[in-house]
Amino acid sequence: MSAPDSRPALAPGVRMQTDRVTGEPVLLYPEGILALNATAHEIVARCDGVATVAAIAHTLAEEYEMDSDALAADVLECLEDLRRRHLIVFAE
Repeated sequence: MSAPDSRPALAPGVRMQTDRVTGEPVLLYPEGILALNATAHEIVARCDGVATVAAIAHTLAEEYEMDSDALAADVLECLEDLRRRHLIVFAE
């Protein structure tokens, strides 16, 4: 499981782009494609290997005027799902 001070980044071979047909954000990886909802897109867009999980949650909380602690749980849940799918990796 990721920690608040870990730094998520797209896994090797994974890239985010806009689907040419739907115009929606997707993650492309060697085995396929994963459509991202708006929330997941906002989170993944900040997974640069530099920003920590806590910083991502804090930034999103400020942008959307939400409680940072409450949002942190949602951010972690999203990132853990992507980690289980091998679409992101975490650096400590």
